[in-house]
Parts: sequence; structure tokens; C-alpha cells
Amino acid sequence: MKKKCTANELKIGDKAKVLELDVSNKEIKRHLLDMGITRGVEISVKKKAPMGDPIDISLRDYELCISKKELSSILVEVIKWK
Repeated sequence: MKKKCTANELKIGDKAKVLELDVSNKEIKRHLLDMGITRGVEISVKKKAPMGDPIDISLRDYELCISKKELSSILVEVIKWK
């Protein structure tokens, strides 16, 4: 059984598949979808800021800098733990 968690719990080098966006605010959900964070996409954590926020993730052949708060609303299934 694969581990499920929110994207903000991932460590540098971890890889995961997006299962769903747990966002009640439609504008924020649309913003995440527009950035390419959709169900089934694979993300990997590249680096974190010195204080841990924001976090750089890689998806769809590009890198995205995103806040921990936004990552906490993304439910993922871990593919590879570092």
C-alpha cells in the first residue's frame, strides 16, 4: 500500500502523484489548476527556502515555486521516498 499525505509533507527528492485538490475557495483551486496541478500529475520536490517556505516543485517539465499553505491542500500518493 502506498502512503498518502499532503504535498507539504514531502521532503526534498520525494516524488508523488496528485490525487485531489482539497480547496473550498474556487479562485485558489482554479489558480492551482492553471499552474498545471491536476489529478494524476507527478510532482517532485526540488528545494526549499531556508525557513521552509516556499518550496520548489517540478511538474510537467517545469519548476514551480509554491507556498506550504497551497501545498497543504494537495493530496498526493507517494511514488518515491528519498
